[in-house]
Amino acid sequence: MKLRKQVTVCGGAIFCVAVFSLYLMLDRVQHDPARRQNGGNFPRSQISVLQNRIEQLEQLLEENHQIISHIKDSVMELTDTGAVSPSGHLPFRSANGSWVLPFDRRPTYLAIKSQDCQFASVSRDQTDVQMLDVYSLLKFDNPDGGVWKQGFDITYEANEWDNEPLQVFVIPHSHNDPGWIKTFDKYFTDQTQHILNNMVVKLAEDPRRKFIWSEISYLSKWWETAEPQKQEAMRKLILEGQLEIVTGGWVMTDEANAHYFAMIDQLIEGHQWLERNIGVTPRSGWAVDPFGHSATMPYLLKKSNLTSMLIQRIHYSIKKHFSSTRNLEFMWRQAWDTGSSTDIFCHMMPFYSYDVPHTCGPDPKICCQFDFKRLPGGRINCPWKVPPKPIVEANVAERAQLLLDQYRKKSKLYRSKVLLVPLGDDFRYDKSLEWDQQYINYQKLFDYMNSHPELHVQAQFGTLTDYFNALYKTTGVAAGSRPADFPVLSGDFFAYADREDHYWTGYYTSRPFYKSLDRVIESHLRGAEILYSLAVATARHEGMEGRYPVTDYSLLVDARRAVGLFQHHDAITGTAKENVVIDYGNKLLRSLIGLKRVIINAAHFLVMKNRDFYRFYQTEQERLCLVKVLVNTVRVRVLTEDGQTLPVQLSAQWGSATQMSATFMARLPPLGLAVFHLYDSADSPMTLRSDTLLRLSSRSVTARASDPLPVHSQLADPQSFYISSQFLTLGFSGSTGLLESIKRKDDSKEVKVQIQFMVYGTSPSKDKSGAYLFLPDGKPKPYNQKEPPVVRVVEGPLFSEVVAHYQHFEQTIRIHNVPGVDGLSIDISTMVDIRDQSNKELSMRLSTDIKSDDIFYTDLNGFQIQPRRFYQKLPVQGNFYPISSQAYIQDSRHRLTLHTAQALGVTSFESGQLEVIMDRRLMQDDNRGLGQGLKDNKRTENRFRLLLERRSFGNKGTDGSTNSFPSIVSHMTSAILNHEVLPLPVVPKRRGIPPLKTFAPLMSKFPCDFHLLNLRSIQNKVRRHGLTPSPYTALLLHRLALDCSIEAQNLGFNFLLFKNLDLQLLQPVSLTLMYSSTPLANHSTISLDPMEISAFKLKLR
Repeated sequence: MKLRKQVTVCGGAIFCVAVFSLYLMLDRVQHDPARRQNGGNFPRSQISVLQNRIEQLEQLLEENHQIISHIKDSVMELTDTGAVSPSGHLPFRSANGSWVLPFDRRPTYLAIKSQDCQFASVSRDQTDVQMLDVYSLLKFDNPDGGVWKQGFDITYEANEWDNEPLQVFVIPHSHNDPGWIKTFDKYFTDQTQHILNNMVVKLAEDPRRKFIWSEISYLSKWWETAEPQKQEAMRKLILEGQLEIVTGGWVMTDEANAHYFAMIDQLIEGHQWLERNIGVTPRSGWAVDPFGHSATMPYLLKKSNLTSMLIQRIHYSIKKHFSSTRNLEFMWRQAWDTGSSTDIFCHMMPFYSYDVPHTCGPDPKICCQFDFKRLPGGRINCPWKVPPKPIVEANVAERAQLLLDQYRKKSKLYRSKVLLVPLGDDFRYDKSLEWDQQYINYQKLFDYMNSHPELHVQAQFGTLTDYFNALYKTTGVAAGSRPADFPVLSGDFFAYADREDHYWTGYYTSRPFYKSLDRVIESHLRGAEILYSLAVATARHEGMEGRYPVTDYSLLVDARRAVGLFQHHDAITGTAKENVVIDYGNKLLRSLIGLKRVIINAAHFLVMKNRDFYRFYQTEQERLCLVKVLVNTVRVRVLTEDGQTLPVQLSAQWGSATQMSATFMARLPPLGLAVFHLYDSADSPMTLRSDTLLRLSSRSVTARASDPLPVHSQLADPQSFYISSQFLTLGFSGSTGLLESIKRKDDSKEVKVQIQFMVYGTSPSKDKSGAYLFLPDGKPKPYNQKEPPVVRVVEGPLFSEVVAHYQHFEQTIRIHNVPGVDGLSIDISTMVDIRDQSNKELSMRLSTDIKSDDIFYTDLNGFQIQPRRFYQKLPVQGNFYPISSQAYIQDSRHRLTLHTAQALGVTSFESGQLEVIMDRRLMQDDNRGLGQGLKDNKRTENRFRLLLERRSFGNKGTDGSTNSFPSIVSHMTSAILNHEVLPLPVVPKRRGIPPLKTFAPLMSKFPCDFHLLNLRSIQNKVRRHGLTPSPYTALLLHRLALDCSIEAQNLGFNFLLFKNLDLQLLQPVSLTLMYSSTPLANHSTISLDPMEISAFKLKLR
């Protein structure tokens, strides 16, 4: 028989090397053959023995009340209800309709110490500026500010700089998008390579000339083909301080949609390239173009040992407020920081844009006259109709005075007498002429200013770090320290509006297909990194280095760079031209294929019992949550490695007349590989068939199906219907087939959780929604279709689901009937297809009876939680925020969390509501430079997990705290959703299959509040060796912060050790591996504070 793509069975057995789980597994209990699952008979005579065993378990595991109660209930069903299986086998369906499963005697539990919970409740010093307070304070009006339209008139006294001259640092830069209007490669060919070639020549002409560069993706591409003398010239410019590498990431990452795994990975890739090729370590961050700024980024830069940073795209009302209070420079502190260890100095640019007209001072009409690329006769000019003039002896005094006036006005917005003035724009300095125009004319202005002491100014070209160093020196503090009287800020800078009601909140959802693909590949990349590192270390340990294909390392590097490239702020955002999006997609697809090969090779190597028989099996694989294979017979039997028969649920494969799916649940080793055997055998009592019911709108529609999996049908009625598991009961509308309520087994209260789909139009004015902007025509209207939906209800021992088929979406809501975290949440998959719509946006709304008032919570980059508030003073689009992993609402009794597997936009219009935009199809450009609408929609699956949790009584649900944290179950649920199991089938050959064994790499259980972010093989630093791994591996750990007001089991602490590998080095390093601390003893205890991300350099053998 055939298992499509996954498995082929030729009358014998297949061995499915299944379920490679790369998150902190909920079970965390090592495989113990002595405690085997009993799949056989269960006579009445043994029931009393079972009850005695339960009592013993209760004494040992008091905290494990949920699992114990499940076992008790299973026993009580057998005794009190008389529910004895007719065949004597488990699983079976009892008289009351619930499924009785064979239970695994090994408990699943989480262990937390009381001190782990204290972090969430500890008091924190109030920062000077809290962004939640700023939002409450501002009117968000837009009065005309004069020449500075969004600001105010700036005045100064002529003698203000008499005692301390103004220091001006003009910073030439060129913003190079790695893909936007053109593809990455086309931009490089047409412009970027010329910028870098000119840079090497033109900076060398005068040591006073300075420049900064950000995107390492472009620099590395230029380096590959540059002659050695050019490479050496650039290295010399950097080491001598004329050229500075700022931030040093692979790209200038988006900060709304990007997940912190990818944000860190692209930063590591850029920094490691710099260390290997140039030997430089970035000191300052430069982010002039991301559309809003996340609090995650300053933390990552701080952990990478950067001392200062700059940001630009922030709501114009916030810029005006910060300018009026002279708070444009501040120490940015994490809201959860109990001290000041996360502080990093941040400079906010005050005006509309990073181009020359908006950077020298408040009047763009004047500043544009000092953009010498716009001199008459060039391709671009000044919109204000006053062109620049070449600087000559006759006009230098007048021109210098005019420019200095702007410098002085701009400096009045800051607290020091040091001024930063960027000089550049997108893809500037690609022609040799522009280098001469800008540098020669500005040098004449500087020379004049500096030679006239009565002007009290010192002006020069500078790098970003030149500016920050001068500021620190002037204020008398060490680099990165807080100058006296400078404020401390916490919070983030979403949502961004650049003018009027033009909020850049559409891109949170634009092109969701690619946002989803990105996360799939990130999970594969993390899995491949971990497996590859363990496989290479195992090969070294066993003296088989020559037998393992280390050439796979180049596939890893290619994938790192493809994922890194896609974090660019016009890639994952969905704001590039259609042909550029296709180019990104092709790069991601190639990397996914390469990662699958890395995973297959490493996994097969690690599960071989006798590696002399090791081979590569180039088979297909698919990411699944439940272990699921496609079959064409009901004669399916699944065994564990030690021969236990597992319960299997057979269900119809819709769209195929010959195939069905076989689903089984498995206990998996943490970060490991488990082996399962699939047989074509006679009917097994452990193999059960799903009950499928079609709820049809009329008798004219019929359901046709035959054995082996019959489908029943009935006329739909408005009355609610239900599906249940051992933990949850879900209620559904008989009319819509959509979720209406959730009842937890341990909670007497049924909670209203009603799903509804909504539709937004676009504004009737000339300004309409596009790839960037969300400009709706008011609040959304309910989605309606003429025909009632077809609803499919599937029930079985392992999972039950309800599928509602609508014209533009198909929603599947599934619950898993398994113990542990996986059974506590609701799996929601929504297949969206709006390709026939015009200027419409589809959203999913959750309406509940949770009293959340106007407060809701969204994550930032999957790293931390940011409280939000719905403001009536803001337009609809101004109340949307990005989510990468979750959003929740809560009151004193419950918290409802919507976990997401892809970045989207979310809001809460009313108390008890959450609403997430699923897809948007827009027919016009929104005038932000793209020149296209969003018409390339694809049929896209949006995946979620919905988690309803009880909160401790008396805990205030909607307080004004600036902090909130997920529960431990919520952290685990997010991990389950984002790092699903990967089945790796092995097809039998003529000589059969080599013996396989479970691979469990950890010596002890991982602490449940630790997340292994990555185990990344470090590239060989000897350049002639090419893309090969060094003997070193980077271990990145994140300790999660927990909200313990959510009811959970008791908690303990351990640290990981790798089995069968020798640890020869354990060295703390900075986040991007550039700075090393003293190596630790191999048996050292590692401690991290909650929320902390730490990196270690390991040598495993």
